Order: sequence, then C-alpha cells, then structure tokens
Amino acid sequence: MSFEKGLKTIVVATDLQGQAEAALEYARKLATYYGARIVLAHGLDPMEYASVDALPGSVVSHLTAQARKVLDELAADLLREGIHSHSEIRQGTVAEMLVQVAKQYAAGLIVIGTKGSGGAGPVVVGAIAEQLVRLSPCPVLAVAADWNAGPHRPTPGGPVLLAMEKNQAAAAAAATAYSLAQTFARPLLVLHVRTAAETAALLNPCAASLQDLGIKVQSNVAVRCLIKDGNPVDAIADAIAENHPCILVAGVKRLSGTPGPHGTAFALLSASRVPVLCVPPGGSQDGEEREIALPAAVS
Repeated sequence: MSFEKGLKTIVVATDLQGQAEAALEYARKLATYYGARIVLAHGLDPMEYASVDALPGSVVSHLTAQARKVLDELAADLLREGIHSHSEIRQGTVAEMLVQVAKQYAAGLIVIGTKGSGGAGPVVVGAIAEQLVRLSPCPVLAVAADWNAGPHRPTPGGPVLLAMEKNQAAAAAAATAYSLAQTFARPLLVLHVRTAAETAALLNPCAASLQDLGIKVQSNVAVRCLIKDGNPVDAIADAIAENHPCILVAGVKRLSGTPGPHGTAFALLSASRVPVLCVPPGGSQDGEEREIALPAAVS
C-alpha cells in the first residue's frame, strides 16, 4: 500500500509536559494535507513509576485522569481545525504501546517527539525511537523539540531529502519521499552516499533512478540527485546543512547490520534536528532482510 493511500490514521505519542508539541504540529500538517485522523497516544511507562502494577489504584486513576484531561483538550483543538481525533491511554513501555495502538487502528504513520539538543535526551529518545522503528508496522516520524528554531529552522519551501540506501526498504522510502514532495509541492533531493569501492570505481549511484524503483516521476516534481562519499551519517548531516530540507526520509531495515547495540537509524534519530521519517520494508515483519539490487553506471 502506498504512503498516501495508507495515511488515513496518524498515531502521535503525547506527553503531559508539552515536549511533544513539535511532533503534534508536524502531525497536524500531514493530517490536513492527507485528510487523516489523529490518534493521541499516551503511555504510563513502568520505567517512570518503578512499577505501575505496584502503585495503588488511586494513584494510577489520578495519572489516567490527568492524562485524559490533557488529551481531551488537544482533541478539541484538533477538531476545531477540522481534524478528527481519538485518544488512547495505555500501560507499558513507549515503543510497545505505540506499536499496539498503531496495529489496532491500522495506522499509516507514528509520530514521536525527541528532546532536540537537550542534554542526554536525544540519546534516550533516540534509543526508544530506534526500537520503535524496528517493530513498527508503519513509518515512524521523529520530530526534535527544536526542529523549527534558530539555525535549525528549515528554509521556507525547503526540499524533501531522501537518503537512498541499498536495502529492502529502499523502494518504500523512495515512494514515501516522492509522495511528500508531490503533496507539499517541494523539490525532492535524492542523496546517494557511495561506499569506498563505488568511489574507487567511479560508479554513479544516480543511475539507480526513482523509475527503477517503480516510481513514475511527473513534471510537477523537481528531482535532483546528490552524491557524497564517506560515512553515511556524516554525509547526511552535510547534506542537511547545505540544503535545509523540511524532512529527511530514510529506509530502515528491521535488523541493524551495524555492530553494537545501535545502527545508523539511532545516529540519525538522536542527532538530527530535521524531522526524520524512517520507513520500514513493506510486507512481512519476520526480520528477514534481502538486499535489493540497485543498478549503477560508470560516470
């Protein structure tokens, strides 16, 4: 199912301290343009309260009532904007709760806020978001709290940046990025980061065009290819600094191929001030990965 056809419901992770305001604002824009409803999801995480099961029922009821009041106010604001919404309050870890809600409502997108440049916040939230990306049945959008502030503010009309990688999620990520560029009338920048072998062989990854991934490029979408060499995360950071995109789209594998507890997705999620849309492979979630063959030509 394509991104625009599947984006009928957006699940937004909400808190009670306003740290998810940037995430909700971005979700509002998407819901307005795609005609989607928003499900406001709030979780009582046992890690925050030692053990929810061990808390007195009156305490849990108070926490739930407090959350319900905040969510009802947010839902009323959305309704005034013409956006239908629903709220869910669940117990459990953030990632598991959001996956459950997304599956229940057949959501086409999960939106989660990160703490931007605030201390160790990006590391913690980056780890949660990475776990969510690996488990989610749909794309996950991470929006930093300071995404629209200071030097990180995107240029008005900024492009959609697609980080193209040879993995099972490449086709889904490309289709999603193209849909966003077309819907919001933005240019699409397709970034290819060459491996050392590709650089030495003077290979041109741009030969792996969007058409090769089954995307019919129309004249109303301006598409440009960028080629960079070196570490993918550094190359993406450079591309963001040079082009000031409104969003970064990346295809993410179910299982990281990077040694250690975290992969490239974690580095992007924990460091980027630009909203990062992580698109998982379509179809099965059994963890099996097949690398797709993207053609390359000598430049």
